[in-house]
Formats: sequence, C-alpha cells, structure tokens
Amino acid sequence: MKKWISLALCLSLCLGLFAGCGASSSSAGADSSTPAASGSGIAAEPVKGEGTLNLYTWEGMFPQDVLDGFTAETGYEVSYSSFDTDETMLAKLEAANGGDYDLIIADDYIIETAIAEGLVAELDKTKLENLGNVNPLYQGQFYDPEDAYTVPYGAGVMTLVYDPSLTDVEITSYADLWNEGLADNIAVVDNYRVINGMALKVLGESYNVTDTDTIRAAGDKLLELAPNIRLIKNDNVQDDLLSGEVAAAVMYTSQVTLACLSNPDLKVVYPAEGVGFGIMAQFIPSEAPNADAAYAFIDYILRPEIAKQCFEWLGYYCTNAAADDLIEEEYQSFLTLPDGFDSDMEMIENITPEAEEMHMQVWTEFKAACE
Repeated sequence: MKKWISLALCLSLCLGLFAGCGASSSSAGADSSTPAASGSGIAAEPVKGEGTLNLYTWEGMFPQDVLDGFTAETGYEVSYSSFDTDETMLAKLEAANGGDYDLIIADDYIIETAIAEGLVAELDKTKLENLGNVNPLYQGQFYDPEDAYTVPYGAGVMTLVYDPSLTDVEITSYADLWNEGLADNIAVVDNYRVINGMALKVLGESYNVTDTDTIRAAGDKLLELAPNIRLIKNDNVQDDLLSGEVAAAVMYTSQVTLACLSNPDLKVVYPAEGVGFGIMAQFIPSEAPNADAAYAFIDYILRPEIAKQCFEWLGYYCTNAAADDLIEEEYQSFLTLPDGFDSDMEMIENITPEAEEMHMQVWTEFKAACE
C-alpha cells in the first residue's frame, strides 16, 4: 500500500484529463533548476549527451523502481522535469522549437495543439516492438486519429461514486443525481466541461456539442441540480465522501481509486448515459536531442510487467491490454474498465470558442446558484 501514499501526494497531477480546450490545470510541482533522475518530479534542466533521457511530465508519474530499472537495463540516465499545467509545457516546447526534451507526457487536448504547430515528431513504429500491447480503445482518438505521433500512457474516466449507507437513493445514472433525496449531499469536481457535460449527457447530447442553445439548455438543467450540490472542488474530493460529508460524488479516476481502497463498500457507477474520458499520451518532440532514448523508454514501459507497475502506482486506467490480467486483484476494478463498456465512452474534445464561452457562462451561473 505504500505506493498509494505517493499517489495521494500527487493526486492532482492529472486533473486536465477532462478539461478540454484550455480548461486544464493539472497541478503538480513547479519547475526548478535542480536536476533529478527520479520520479520525484523535481524539475531538471535538459541534459546534453547521448546517455540521458530528458523526460518532461507531471510530478510522480512513475515509480522509482521503473526508472531505475530502465537505467540499469539501457544505460540511459533519466533527467526528470515536471510542469504544473499543460499550458506551461506547451509554452516551453514552443520556446525550444520542439527541442530540449526527448519525451513528453501530457493531456490529449494540448497534444492536438502541439501536433498542429509541428512540435511533435512522427513515430518510427519499427522502434517500438511492444506497441501492439496498447489497448485499441485508447487509440485513433481526436488528437491523433492515425496514431502517428503518440502512444497512450494512462486514461481517466469521469466516475460517479456513492456510499449506500448514507443514502436510500440507488444511483445508476447521472440523472439520479437530480433526485430530491440527495439534497445538499453531492460533491462534484470543479471542471465545467465535465459537469456541464454531465447535464448534456442527461439530455441525450454529446459532451462536444457546439450549438450554444443546446449548451444553454444543459445549463438550465444544471440549475435544477444546484440544491443537491454541497461541494464543488478539485482536490481530495474522496476525503469528503469517506468522511461522510457527502453521500455521492463525481470524481477523477485517481480519487475514485483512493476512495474505494479505503472503503470497499462504496458503489462505483458507470452512468447509463455514458461517460467522458481523457488520455495522457507520450510523444517525442520534433527536435528531441535524444530520440533513441525516448523510443527505448516508451518500449520499456509498454512491456506488460512494467506497465503493471506503472498503473498500480499511478492509479489511472490501464491503456496496456497485455497488462490488464497482471494487475493485482485489489486494483482490477479501479484500473480496468468493465467488459463491453467501450461503446458508452466519449472523449471530451476541443470545441469552438463560441461554445466555450457559453459553457463558461452557464458554469458561472451554476456555481452562483450552488452558493
């Protein structure tokens, strides 16, 4: 269980998985100038030399054993730099004209922008012997439809969890959250695309609809939910569910994992309307100083036994189909999706500025109503 202590310290590293169109804010440690060849996430300046992998991602993305094992096997030292938001990463990549770093792991929506700007190298798949282990469910998505530039690392699924000992309401869908029996008893993450999207799904619409009248209708539907909302926050929502502060919560994947490990009696719901999901993916910058090291690392963590270590540490959904059966039983239900669930999933994508503006307007009104 020690691995989850580390996870608890960096829970917010992947909050941008469902943000879409600049709404991210994966929060981890800020950059500094201290080099580190570890998963501590201490920022490092890029290191020159063929014997180093310059890895740039959020804090705490890998167990130290995995990084040490990679170095022992390949001889590549790992210089680990962390960023606080996807936008910080993109700004640095733009300033370096696609150079400085060898491998970056970031959120789907920002990768779409980096590819469009020519900052991402097309993959030489002949250098990735283990690429076939990737679960096809997480391939061919909007940010890289031909899988030409990226390899998925982890996925997050927006999940509903409730404590049946604290409510008589049986929850099987997003629509059930509107039940009057849940008055002042629900916590939701502070993410407008996720929660507005929840209302859109209740209305039978896509997360990514761009019609502003439809988004306004979803906003009106959300206002009806306001009396049931007790908390709107991003950090440690699982603590409020575990303490009994709320009976139900809409949470990020890592928060669900921690909550259910602490209280196995909690009920995890994959809503009948379908769920939104996001992907963290790996890519090699267009001018990476040591692309060979990047290919070696990607292929290394694509091995099923290494992927198992990574996902049990990270607490996000496993994107490596070959690793699914290796994951320990206590984590299986948190790190792998139920069979046959793929038809009910939809990625939250970048949308038009007009649609974004309407989302922000209805979200502001909803939060005001909840207060």
